[in-house]
Amino acid sequence: MRVSISFYDEVGGHETFVRLVDAFYRGVAEDPVLRPMYPEEDLAPAKERLTLFLEQYWGGPSTYSQERGHPRLRMRHAAFHVNPDARDRWLAHMRAAVDELALPPLQDATLWDYLQRAAFAMVNTFEPSGIGPAADGRAATSFPLSPPSPH
Repeated sequence: MRVSISFYDEVGGHETFVRLVDAFYRGVAEDPVLRPMYPEEDLAPAKERLTLFLEQYWGGPSTYSQERGHPRLRMRHAAFHVNPDARDRWLAHMRAAVDELALPPLQDATLWDYLQRAAFAMVNTFEPSGIGPAADGRAATSFPLSPPSPH
């Protein structure tokens, strides 16, 4: 009889996810674009939420859902300005964190594939950070409804 183990157990369980999240938030703490997205003075609550979420997603304890309900990632991130720059910064810090784990290639690729897909799914705007008036005086979030006149 073949017994399958979860990805969570394959990669080392709780300690591995704590290491991943700690390494990730070391980068976020110094990032001028991402740090303002975390309203808490201390990043500890955000670290706890991400650790619990990742553990549950990968087959560990279901504490995240017991404490917070369904993850609803897009909804939970809707209030934040997640543009491609923020996504790429998030991925850069997460890539560094994954590298610190030194997982075997298959587990590394499996984890990284999910993290990339999740990051791309969280993008909710293509506006640059610091939305303000565009150079021609239009609001940066508006666009012309007709082509410019030829004169």
